[in-house]
Amino acid sequence: MTTETLAISAEEREALAEAVRDLLRRRGDIASVRTAMASTGRVDRGLWETLCTEIGVAALPIPEDAGGAGASWAELAAVLEELGATLSPVPAFGSSVLATGAILLAQDDDAASQLLPALAAGEQTAALCWAGERGWDTPGVHADAGLLSGTAHFVVDAESADTFLVLASGPGEHVTMHSVAADAAGVTVSPLPLLDPTRALSSVRFDEVVSTAIPAPADLAARLRTLGWAMLSAEQVGGAQRALDLTVEYTKSRKQFGRTIGSFQALKHRMADMYVLVETARSISRAAVAAVAGDDPEASELALAAHVYCSNAFRRITGEAIQLHGGIGITWEHDIQLYFKRAQASSQLLGAPHLAVAEAAARLR
Repeated sequence: MTTETLAISAEEREALAEAVRDLLRRRGDIASVRTAMASTGRVDRGLWETLCTEIGVAALPIPEDAGGAGASWAELAAVLEELGATLSPVPAFGSSVLATGAILLAQDDDAASQLLPALAAGEQTAALCWAGERGWDTPGVHADAGLLSGTAHFVVDAESADTFLVLASGPGEHVTMHSVAADAAGVTVSPLPLLDPTRALSSVRFDEVVSTAIPAPADLAARLRTLGWAMLSAEQVGGAQRALDLTVEYTKSRKQFGRTIGSFQALKHRMADMYVLVETARSISRAAVAAVAGDDPEASELALAAHVYCSNAFRRITGEAIQLHGGIGITWEHDIQLYFKRAQASSQLLGAPHLAVAEAAARLR
């Protein structure tokens, strides 16, 4: 499998983002989220199929000889920013980033040829089983003679996945990678109750499940987390931008004391601060994504910076948005509360920012 990527200009990347934006606009933006929250698998399968067939979203980071578009993570990040703006319930992050990323980083030709073409076409999705009960530090699954046992926690979009990519601890705590069909005997998927209802998470239990081992480098987990941090930051930027836009729109229409509240200087200052946070987060995110896409030696440090800054910025912006919306902001009927919940949950998805910083600081001692 070759890993060469197409040279895509900034103008072409923006055109891609605009195509996704237009498609989501036609689908009704946040409306599909509320529908999917009550559906089986908690994903919008119709929207995902359209994104894959009309735009080729799932194929973007996958090499052409594996059935993909041969683009890069930067193009997928542009798509994630748009999906984050609408909180679209599609398996882009779980399948196209985490699971596809695991296969690509493993650099195993057999696994790539078997799994990637169906993922690229959007015919199947995959979910990465990585985290233990306490988070992403150690796997929750153990591998013994090819059999998987244990429980993976916080698995993104597991309910709708066709394949599980499992990182498991083996003898001597060495982490190994395995492929398992989602409907294999001994696999049990349990949906989790969520703070953020717009991203489906589940626990996946393996009871002596037969698996296919995939050779993988020793640093696979660390590189996957770097990829995840960078790509998640793009999604967070999209959500933060939309939260700001919703706030500006609301303050232009809400009246108090005979004036629109957006005309008050104090509120203008608060929204200006929100704007600065969004633009700074966008710059940091794009630097991290570019580093990951270009295999830059500083990618891990930039991805950590993006994870910390974008997580905190998204939480601050949505917190301010709730305040500026007033009482309506905490009602189920208004969309801003969904962005607030996404901001809180996404910041913890791949490890709390303060713990990531502490871990990095410890390595410097």
